[in-house]
Amino acid sequence: MSTTVQVPAHVLPALLPALLSVAELRRLLPHRYPMLLVDRVVDVEPGRRLGAVKAVTVNEPCFAGLPDDAVFDYPPTLLVESWGQAAGILAMLSHPDPDSLAGQVMLAGAMTGIAFHGPVTPGTLVRHEVRVERVFSDTVIFAGESTVDGDVVMTLARMVMAFRPAGALDSPKDGNP
Repeated sequence: MSTTVQVPAHVLPALLPALLSVAELRRLLPHRYPMLLVDRVVDVEPGRRLGAVKAVTVNEPCFAGLPDDAVFDYPPTLLVESWGQAAGILAMLSHPDPDSLAGQVMLAGAMTGIAFHGPVTPGTLVRHEVRVERVFSDTVIFAGESTVDGDVVMTLARMVMAFRPAGALDSPKDGNP
């Protein structure tokens, strides 16, 4: 006896092989546990768009210590951070000479038009869609959204990301900002 399982179309990308290995994600982003919040990249057009997935589980550090009757909604700040990491991956993959970014720091700047449209709960796959809106030398403007089961849970109208030399961020030796 065989059983046919119908998989909803919005879940299919999450079931596809990851386009980047965990090692590649770790090479592109400085984040590590517990703040590496992208689990896989499922599609990418460098310079244009990227789709990434974050699996939210009950074992997330943000849920540690909550009482059993607590509301287990994933914090919106972590949803924005996860989406921003997907944007950072797209920025790195889109750069014409990624090796030239050695010694550079990826900085998230202003974010505008962020709206949350529903909760994200443990056991869900969040799909981030990130689009490049404009590029200015070492600065990129992104927009996009995040969905769960095909429903939009967050929209982000604009995020500015810039690359700067790591040394430029050091504190001045005279102690003045």
